[in-house]
Amino acid sequence: MRKEEKSQLIDTLTEQLQSSNTVYITDISNLNVEVTNRLRRLCFKRDVKLIVVKNKLLRKAMERTDKDFSGLYDTLKGATSIMLSEVNNEPAKLIKEFRKTSDRPILKGAFVEEMSFVGDHSLDTLISIKTKNELIADIILALKSPANNVISALQSGGHKLSGVLKTLSEREA
Repeated sequence: MRKEEKSQLIDTLTEQLQSSNTVYITDISNLNVEVTNRLRRLCFKRDVKLIVVKNKLLRKAMERTDKDFSGLYDTLKGATSIMLSEVNNEPAKLIKEFRKTSDRPILKGAFVEEMSFVGDHSLDTLISIKTKNELIADIILALKSPANNVISALQSGGHKLSGVLKTLSEREA
């Protein structure tokens, strides 16, 4: 590969890393063509971008961004591919599902919302990370619950009060 091509590839990778808040570094080596194509199709269906990269080029691209990828530099050994996604836990779910039929991909590390995770043992932690929309829904539910309790108490209290008033008015008559 010529120097100009490498420079262009680094620029492209830098742009992709800069625009994504979710970057998973994986090892998909030893997968045959059929299994690799199945993985690529699954990634495409789930809006996860799968890119096979050279470690040196990826590291240079990481260094050019304004994000702190330094926690992942040690994972850049051997065969490397990256998964980029808009949904924080989607690549982790995809990896776990795909490994039901294959021993790969192996998670080397991940960068999710300014946090680094290293090692395949982090997969379950990454799966449990909630998406932005899930967090917003949880907050709305938490805020809505006390209001619903107050409204219910007021409504039931109103029914009790009207029942007491009705009983008292009937006694005097």
